Amino acid sequence: MTNVVAATPGLFPLPDWAKVELSDLKGHQKGDLIDGDEGPKIESVYERARTEVIERQQEAGLDRIVEGQLRWDDMLAHPLTVHENVETHGIVRYYDNNNFYREPVVTGELTASGDMAADLEQASDIEGQQGVIPGPYSLSTLATDTYYGDEFLTAVADFLAGELEGFPEIETLFVLEPSLVEEPPNSEDGEDRAASEAIDTVAQAIDTDVVVHTYFGALSEKMHAHLLDADIDAVGYDFVTDHEDSLYNINEYGTKDDIALGVVDGQNTNVEDAATIRERIEWVQDNTPAADFETVYATTNTGLFYLPTNRFETKLDALAEAAALAEEVTA
Repeated sequence: MTNVVAATPGLFPLPDWAKVELSDLKGHQKGDLIDGDEGPKIESVYERARTEVIERQQEAGLDRIVEGQLRWDDMLAHPLTVHENVETHGIVRYYDNNNFYREPVVTGELTASGDMAADLEQASDIEGQQGVIPGPYSLSTLATDTYYGDEFLTAVADFLAGELEGFPEIETLFVLEPSLVEEPPNSEDGEDRAASEAIDTVAQAIDTDVVVHTYFGALSEKMHAHLLDADIDAVGYDFVTDHEDSLYNINEYGTKDDIALGVVDGQNTNVEDAATIRERIEWVQDNTPAADFETVYATTNTGLFYLPTNRFETKLDALAEAAALAEEVTA
């Protein structure tokens, strides 16, 4: 029997009230240029907002609960932009959309900071907690390095592995790797193999189920094959942006025993109903005849910070309902 799990890749939008309060306190909205300082009043806003989004996920009935990454003004670049040995320069477009982040420029050793672990500790008593981190390859492509040279990707992987050592016990870890699709490694130079090895370093640093979630399209055939060499539990596929090539990769090269299906659009305000989402899950299962998945993570294809709060919440409800319906079908 397949276990269908409702989850998200995190990166939630700030609640509307929190946007107003934070704008007054430090003059920014998520993705704007900020100074990075967080006093007690700002910390209090984030704590209240974190509690709200956790409770909202629980109300929706999600199986995996994230703390929301509400402090990640720079989105996936966040773990570097808050590091003491990283300078933040001008704003840069975040992939191919209208969101921006501050460019992190690495100027010294990337020692473990404990920043992400501290956020998870604030929610460590919830059931089904899921951690979210940027993947080493994506984090390296979003940054500029002036310190490590050719060893930068390895250094970023070691940095993330060090961060994971401080994590509380969690049920699942989502490692977000959109750059594997958006800025694919050069296979001729062996960059695809190096990216897989970096992911392997991160995955081995924590004793939990690790999902490497890719999105904004499908992986190249070679990158997909190399990714399967990493010691991870599941690959996440974007079935919203490119379902045909994602399906081809699975059927041609296989995949892990578990799988994450990006079947809800994390960027579009149109809300899929539960029946549609369930049909998408079943379509993948029906069209991968050689696969017998132990766990299917039903999720959005991308992080959700693109969405207004009301649409974000409605998508959570639909996703959880769809996973429950799909679970009944596979029982």
